[in-house]
Amino acid sequence: MPADQKIKHLADTWLFSTCTRKELALIARSCDTFKAEPGLALVAEGSFGREMFIIRDGQATVRRKGRKVATLGPGAYFGELSLLSRLPRNATITADTEMDLLVMDQRELAGVLDQVPTIARKMLEVMARRLSELDVRSPG
Repeated sequence: MPADQKIKHLADTWLFSTCTRKELALIARSCDTFKAEPGLALVAEGSFGREMFIIRDGQATVRRKGRKVATLGPGAYFGELSLLSRLPRNATITADTEMDLLVMDQRELAGVLDQVPTIARKMLEVMARRLSELDVRSPG
């Protein structure tokens, strides 16, 4: 996949939305592409993961405790918490169709953050904003 396409998909992902094009290019080099067949469990609830996925094409179902909670399509992403924590996955995500994905590994991202620490600060700011928005939406 051309680097420009990877950069666009990363720029459209909230976690990297404040990164410069140069920073996105560096992150893009750490991403791999992956094709998934229908029925493949991409992540399993309760398992420990070390990668994030960005959907370029295709559709997947998100299940928590066996209940369908969402359907994801092009432009959606999942597994981002695994890039930043060592907590177990909070859902199972299964490919409904053939899928074309970008995959970023925790170790690869750590290398990028070591090279350009300002990316980590930007990611933290975006995460703090997102947590604040979720806090405002939740009752009580």
